[in-house]
Amino acid sequence: MKTLLRKRTTTILAAGAIGLMALSGCSDMGSDSKSGDTETQSSDTAESGDAPEESGDAAMAGGDLVGPDCAAYAEANPDGGGSVEGMAQDPVATAASNNPMLKTLTKAVSGELNPDVDLVDTLNGGEFTVIAPTDDAFADVPKDDLDALAKDSDMLTKVLTYHVIPGQLSPDEIAGEHETVEGSKVTISGEGDDLKFDDAGLVCGGVATSNATVYMVDSVMMPSK
Repeated sequence: MKTLLRKRTTTILAAGAIGLMALSGCSDMGSDSKSGDTETQSSDTAESGDAPEESGDAAMAGGDLVGPDCAAYAEANPDGGGSVEGMAQDPVATAASNNPMLKTLTKAVSGELNPDVDLVDTLNGGEFTVIAPTDDAFADVPKDDLDALAKDSDMLTKVLTYHVIPGQLSPDEIAGEHETVEGSKVTISGEGDDLKFDDAGLVCGGVATSNATVYMVDSVMMPSK
């Protein structure tokens, strides 16, 4: 905001020696006015809190996000649909499709791995907490096991829905046992960067989408039943 400072203009009419004294007085007043203006500006600056504000991903990364790789992710994806700010604009399945770390998960929930398993409308249509295995997490699954999982639509659906909890849970309320959409319970322990989802470690969590809260993890979890 621009601060408009109103300056007083004083006209002093005098003659002779009185005029000289008046000019000297005006010089002093001009100095005081400048000093006063500076003080007013400083006061206005302090009151308006003109300290630099974080914007976009930087502000969000310093807010509700938790996880050892959040800063690196925000730095690598400063803008666009896959950025922290960009993901907040879209429903979760759409947001995940824009995230460069969630390509395999996106294929799994969109019918690309198995045409009989398409959860996009379901995920985009409610409020959820999504535990999202990264591409590296899927890469750690032996290829034969992953191929077998992709061919078994019932098991693939069970595994994917085990990673989804109804309702949105923030980092300060995520710990505990929570019933998943699959039906069995996932155990989330620890806090902050040390959160564990069963045995999966946190990569970056608390990422908001328009209808969900996402926690990216380093392992694919398996339901107990």
